[in-house]
Amino acid sequence: MESLRDGEPPLSPVARLFQVPSLTVYVVAIMGCKTSINPQVIKEGFRQVPIAHPRFTSKLVQKGGKIRWTPTKIDLDDHIIVPEIDSNIEFPDRFVEDYISNLTQTTLDLSKPLWELHILNIKTSDAEAVAFFRIHHSLGDGISLVSLLLSATRKTSDPEALPTVPSLKRESTSSYHCSNTFCRVFVAIWWWLGLIWHTMVDTVLLLLTILFIKDTHTPLKSPHRTQLKAKRFVHYTINMDDIKLVKNEMKTTINDVLLGATQAGLTRYLSREYGMDADSGATKQRISHVFKNIRLRAGIAMNIRRVPGIQNMSDMLAKKSKARWGNVVGLVTFPFSIALHEDPLEYVRHAKAKMDRKKHSLEANVSYFCTNLALNLFGMKVAEAISLRYMFNTTLVFSNVPGPMEEISFYGHPIAYIAPGVYGQPHALTFHLLSYANQMTISLSVDPTIISNPYLLCDDLKESFKLIRDAVQRKINIENII
Repeated sequence: MESLRDGEPPLSPVARLFQVPSLTVYVVAIMGCKTSINPQVIKEGFRQVPIAHPRFTSKLVQKGGKIRWTPTKIDLDDHIIVPEIDSNIEFPDRFVEDYISNLTQTTLDLSKPLWELHILNIKTSDAEAVAFFRIHHSLGDGISLVSLLLSATRKTSDPEALPTVPSLKRESTSSYHCSNTFCRVFVAIWWWLGLIWHTMVDTVLLLLTILFIKDTHTPLKSPHRTQLKAKRFVHYTINMDDIKLVKNEMKTTINDVLLGATQAGLTRYLSREYGMDADSGATKQRISHVFKNIRLRAGIAMNIRRVPGIQNMSDMLAKKSKARWGNVVGLVTFPFSIALHEDPLEYVRHAKAKMDRKKHSLEANVSYFCTNLALNLFGMKVAEAISLRYMFNTTLVFSNVPGPMEEISFYGHPIAYIAPGVYGQPHALTFHLLSYANQMTISLSVDPTIISNPYLLCDDLKESFKLIRDAVQRKINIENII
């Protein structure tokens, strides 16, 4: 367990893996504010309400051959950075993107706690100012860090109240309901047999992916490792009411809707990148033939804690917590369907079918267990090689984390949006989704040498979701007429 309450424990296996130079991964959390940011107010806020987890006031020290978290005094001036910015910058949005992109080529000082907060008092198209955290991934995963963010913010409507923690329930083990005992026993046995079979199949495919199964080289996949290259972060937002409209009509989950829209957007993008105009029948047949031969998979980060969803920080820090702090996620290998469909809703149906199948498997737990096992039995080099092989043989990473349910303020500064992301991984493309109030922010981290125009990809993703939403609305209108 990754806790600091029992002295100075060594790093967990996953945290140790993130210390390897080829896998040094950082989390970036971009926050657009509705007002200009007062750095002195932020610093005073940190002094009065310090970051809740002691790891943010600890540095890494090697003791007895092991690297441990050791408490230390911090100087906020070393961690809260406020560059001087010309207020007359012609393209402020591009300036912010360039600033963050330049930081992705640098590392944090290991002699200090591994986080920074950068404050950019510059007005952009969707915020009056921008602040962003840069945090070493060894400190925690998305679930941990969102819990930390909620503990450091307050409701805009009530400055004394903590934000509401999003609730999430585990899905029932079976969709079948039987009235008699024999039927219930039969369904339970059948469900467990399916779980075992699916887990075995997924484990074999995971091993084969590590060994030799590679994704097709497409304009979205790097032919080489890109973790040491600068990344660029772009984002866009979707109204949650529109997502829920599709979700409710198609009787699926929000995650399925977003996966379906992503499949549609990637198909649209690749059609253009391959120089194919889909207007003619012959061209559509040619595109379909090309797409049938494309293998494009995503590693989807899954929270494998015994308690699902975001939890209060006090619960995560408690001894023997079922929602412990740290990097407690496994990867599920999700095959994206790159295909042309006349009905946009087919993308969502395909995503739901595949995700339902993946949920009936322990693949995420197996991937997490195998990482720890490789580290403990074979050492860091073997675990590093396995992790790199998996990431290099897949195309992208996809992560969806629930965020604050209402508008929040960060030490008195109301937040307009939150756009999370990571860099340092050997992928040319990653998706990070986070809900905030009544909107969903989709953040893309791209290698600009591979995806030279990420704004075009964002447009394709937004247009694809719009087509799905419009198709659902037409279906509802027809049902109301009938």
